[in-house]
Amino acid sequence: MEYIIIVVVLLLALLIFGLMIRRKHNAEIERLEKEKMQVQHYPIYEELTKVKALNMNGQTEEMFENWRNMWSEVIDVHVVKMDSMLFDAEEYVDRFKFKKATQVEREIEEYIVKCETIKVKIIKELEELIGSEEKNRIEVEQLKEYHRSARKTILAHQYSFGPALEQLEKRLEQFVPKFEEFDQLTTEGNYLQAREIILTLNSEAQSIFSLLSDIPTLLTEIQTKIPTAIQELRNGQKEMEEQKYYLRHLELTDYLDKLEQELITLKQAVADLNLTEVTPRVDEINDEIDNFYDLLEKEVVAKKFVDRHCSAMNETITDVMKATKEVHDEAAYVQHSYRLPDKEAEVPKQCLKQLEVLQKRYELLAIRVEEEKSAYSSLQEELQEITNEMERIQEEQEKFSNMLKNLRIDENNARKELDTLKKLLQNTERMLHKANIPGIPEEMDARLEEAEEHIFIVVQSLQEIPLNMEAVHSHLLNTKKCIEDVHERAEEMITNVMLIERMIQYGNRYRATNATVHARLAEAEEAFHQFRYVKALEDAAYAVESIEPGAIKRIEALVQEELLMKS
Repeated sequence: MEYIIIVVVLLLALLIFGLMIRRKHNAEIERLEKEKMQVQHYPIYEELTKVKALNMNGQTEEMFENWRNMWSEVIDVHVVKMDSMLFDAEEYVDRFKFKKATQVEREIEEYIVKCETIKVKIIKELEELIGSEEKNRIEVEQLKEYHRSARKTILAHQYSFGPALEQLEKRLEQFVPKFEEFDQLTTEGNYLQAREIILTLNSEAQSIFSLLSDIPTLLTEIQTKIPTAIQELRNGQKEMEEQKYYLRHLELTDYLDKLEQELITLKQAVADLNLTEVTPRVDEINDEIDNFYDLLEKEVVAKKFVDRHCSAMNETITDVMKATKEVHDEAAYVQHSYRLPDKEAEVPKQCLKQLEVLQKRYELLAIRVEEEKSAYSSLQEELQEITNEMERIQEEQEKFSNMLKNLRIDENNARKELDTLKKLLQNTERMLHKANIPGIPEEMDARLEEAEEHIFIVVQSLQEIPLNMEAVHSHLLNTKKCIEDVHERAEEMITNVMLIERMIQYGNRYRATNATVHARLAEAEEAFHQFRYVKALEDAAYAVESIEPGAIKRIEALVQEELLMKS
């Protein structure tokens, strides 16, 4: 019984699965039927009737017959075949032969795609033909109007086109047979071939339009503006050479001669309507001419500069050399009293050598100016370099001269600073002796002696002849650092002594009741009388802080107030 139930369940499952698959195939067959009907009932013949508005000859008639035959094949062959295949597919589905049904459905899909492709091809070619006829009709009128306008322009402005007139007329004459050929092809119904002629004429019209626009401008440049500029440059060159300008380095004459020959070639290129290279070359020529104008202007400016500064430069060099010699003599005198570093001592000598070189350069420059065989622009550059070098030497010389003058000031400042340090050291010693302390530690005595030695070294360096200020400054810096350090440590030591005394006084109230405090304070007192103030401060601070935390800060504040009152 159980096996029977299982078999029945399996059969039911298979039946349900089969019915689902059949439903799916039926839906697919229905979809294919709809698409087949869309192809079958598409109004292609109504679309084809639009062609009858054209000249039904030649290419148009041939294309019409071809389209009609293609669509007849679709309706009479492909659609009939699809009807038969749809019937077969339905029969396979009813018999649950799904594999064969799937194969047939795929074949039907391929037929539908094939028919759709044919339909799209026919519609596209039809639209192209009709569109070509419409575009041809509009554009041929525009081209004829343009042709008439171009002819009028050439006839009205023949002089503007000069040698290019003949070629332009030939190009325009070529439009007439093309128009006739277009009309013939249109009459014969060959609209697509006629369209190719229109496209060719459009391209030619654009080219001629560009020529009509560019040729007058180019001819004006080649025949008028550039020749005028050439003549102006020749005249300018002649006038400047008469005024003793040297212009051979510009090679202007050779350039202008070659340019005049090139203009003949460019004019012929325009006559041949070959403007591809002419237009950019004309722009280059204008830039080159502008550059020559700038170069001539540069020579004029350079001459003014040379005339204004050349003669004055000799006097400037003489004055600077005289001043440099004076500085050199002054340096030699100062060196009896002060020792100069080797590098600085050589400054006047180096300046004199450089001035001698500049003087020779200037003499050569002056000769070139008198000979009038050099470009003023190069003379200006040389004169400017000499001027810049002269200014540099003057600046270096003034800097050296100021350094010499400052030596005496530096010496006086050093002596004043030494006196200040002496006073600071004396005040430090006086402060230590006046302070209520048991005595001065050996370390402090050593530092005081070291400070005295530093002062002695500075005094000795100030007594040397010649005086070496670099050494003086170095010794003075070391002395200042040493004395300021001694003074700071002395103040710190006096402050510590006061803190020790106040802490011991503060801790005495606990000595009777606290043996540890008593012992620590006893050690602090012993270290205090042995001038070991750091040790005494540590012991006293430990004792006070152990019995009353925070007391040290209050004691320090009281000591600072006392010190402020004393100061």
